[in-house]
Amino acid sequence: MSMKPETLAAINMTEDQLIKSLIKDVQDVFITMVGVEDLMHLPIQVDVTTHFKECLTAMVGLAGTYNGLVSVHLPWPLAISLTSLMLGMEVTEIDDDVNDAMGEIANMVAGSFKQHLSKGGSDIQLSTPSVVNGADYVVSSGNNLENITLKFATDEEWFMVALSIED
Repeated sequence: MSMKPETLAAINMTEDQLIKSLIKDVQDVFITMVGVEDLMHLPIQVDVTTHFKECLTAMVGLAGTYNGLVSVHLPWPLAISLTSLMLGMEVTEIDDDVNDAMGEIANMVAGSFKQHLSKGGSDIQLSTPSVVNGADYVVSSGNNLENITLKFATDEEWFMVALSIED
């Protein structure tokens, strides 16, 4: 789903400019936080209501000038691998370390994204990260939201990052 022209006018960007900025934000967070420098954006449109199997979803809410959600959806093996890289130690299962690490990645991505929605992002607050994981679940962001969902790949797996804001 595309962003409405009014939203894009309010943030003073085209949709292409916004998407390029969001892709760069995600790549910068993964370089800084995880040390993954070869993160590739896959230019594939993804339905925002997605059925996940054996995945983890880390979410951070946005409140203020724009209300919404930033979410990062990763397969379990990738979440474990990225946590191992972040912590510099071997992690072998989904545990509190994985939840905390993926929550922090979602928090850093949300902090970067909010900078594009308003000048300096100071009029948008972030919630504490929440993490959900399971063998089989559906994530739906609601009807009155504008969404940009980006798909990325590492050497190991693909994952998604979504920005949903109230219209």
